[in-house]
Amino acid sequence: MVQGVKLVDTSRAPQRQPVPVHPDSGKGPVPVIKLGWRMRLGILQPSVNTVAEPQIQAMLPEGVSLHATRLKLVGSSREDMMEMTKGVEEASLLLKDIDPHRILFHCTALTTYDLNLPRELCARITGATGIPATVTSDALIAAFETLGVRKLVMVTPYPRFVNEHETAFLNHYGIEVLREHGLDLPGGKAFGQIEPAAWYNLVMEHRHDDADAYFISCAQVRAAEVIETLERDLQRPVVTSNQAAAWHCLRQSGIRDAVSGFGTLMRM
Repeated sequence: MVQGVKLVDTSRAPQRQPVPVHPDSGKGPVPVIKLGWRMRLGILQPSVNTVAEPQIQAMLPEGVSLHATRLKLVGSSREDMMEMTKGVEEASLLLKDIDPHRILFHCTALTTYDLNLPRELCARITGATGIPATVTSDALIAAFETLGVRKLVMVTPYPRFVNEHETAFLNHYGIEVLREHGLDLPGGKAFGQIEPAAWYNLVMEHRHDDADAYFISCAQVRAAEVIETLERDLQRPVVTSNQAAAWHCLRQSGIRDAVSGFGTLMRM
């Protein structure tokens, strides 16, 4: 008790007690806030990212919460990306204070840039905190394996050299990129300015009859809103970085809820 207030264990399912509502407030239901009594997911993300948090939080089932810390990344050069790897331990220790069940290092371009980097980042995070770690690229490979994808079309906001590294990364895991297209944008702020309809059009323009799936790469793209529409029109699964990361972290932590509205993967 603290001055007559009963403390609640937020690691357990909350008891649904009526919430007092002011008579002048709206007549709709009181919104349910997603406290992490089932799972708290920590995320290390680029400092410029404004898209990953709201998208991933929308994809998480009740009882799972998202908690973010940022690492410096604004541009899209190799030097910019490698700068993001500095301070991983310090940032991970900040997340450790919330007792997360898992920490996600979330940057598609960086984690697909070098085959050794995903393992090194996970080792650094877990070494500093003792908490299991995941990186975006591992989530993508797991998603493609689960969906049975061997051939895909990839669209991105990236410059050419990033697409080339990402294609080579996917090829290493036995995934053929039949067609790829990057918008050659200068950095994360520009990535986030592309509206969902533009991603829909871009994917449709690059469709390929032999593709097993379509991949919209980058955690800073506003494509979650069009996953279901694209799947309907293409008759193929559509994978995005944020969707794959949310799905993989949930499944790694034993949470198998099917989440609607964000494509085939989130129901598997």
